[in-house]
Amino acid sequence: MQTVTSKDGSRIAYDRYGSGPAVILIAGALGYRKFKQMEQLATLLAEHCTVINYDRRGRGDSTEVEPFALEREIEDIAALIEVAGGSASLWGWSSGGALALRAAGAGLAVERVSVFEVPFMVTPGAPRPTPDYGERLDALVAAGDRSGAVKHFMRNAMGIPAPIVTLMRLMPMWKELRGTAHTLPYDWAALGEHTMYGAPLNAEEWAAVTARTLVVYGAKSPELLQQGSRALADLLPNAELRQLEGVGHNLKMKALAPVLADFLTSETEVAAPGGLGGGARQDRADHV
Repeated sequence: MQTVTSKDGSRIAYDRYGSGPAVILIAGALGYRKFKQMEQLATLLAEHCTVINYDRRGRGDSTEVEPFALEREIEDIAALIEVAGGSASLWGWSSGGALALRAAGAGLAVERVSVFEVPFMVTPGAPRPTPDYGERLDALVAAGDRSGAVKHFMRNAMGIPAPIVTLMRLMPMWKELRGTAHTLPYDWAALGEHTMYGAPLNAEEWAAVTARTLVVYGAKSPELLQQGSRALADLLPNAELRQLEGVGHNLKMKALAPVLADFLTSETEVAAPGGLGGGARQDRADHV
């Protein structure tokens, strides 16, 4: 483990792997660098890239100077980009993808961006998240009810059935989930409440994400997540859309790694802009 100090004094912990073009991995809600899948992806990509796998602020071995603001997470990524050599690509999983996109649009030295299933809810009438999700989450975190916050996220954002959540609370993994529960509002901030209740994505909000971008979704994922990925790829200025066969939101890193490595190391650029939002959408299926 290594650390870098962010602009506000928070200490950001990270592991560094491999050599080659630099990529920073950004976990989603409740995730951190020691998650098995994050470590697996870092190891697989290390054959092709310099990989920075880090703990987002307040998670794992990273500290946090309060109060939280989304800008602080972007500053953390800026510090990691300096560690990587002054420029880097970003990969984000789920809500971590929203953070990657916001960092890329903030003027950082981001070469390329890839995201897997940013859960933008662009379908009107979608049952999740519940209308009061953000307010209830803030209240649970303020009260120090970490188990309650995780349960709220699982039930009212992800839609996991109550009996399964009850079983999860009996498993060793629940302790790990509780450990990062207080950061759940950070993911809500990265996504933006306005993206989560059926409204079309605003092209102007993402127009500054001009780096070459790869949007990936799984063929086995819920249609709501697939629709969000398609909508995102349609409006980003320089995006390619890919589908992974046999993959759901609980991502198989062995399926993603070769696709991501090719994207990060290829010299080929995306085709000329086109499509609904100016993005170069290319909906491909990769069989695994």
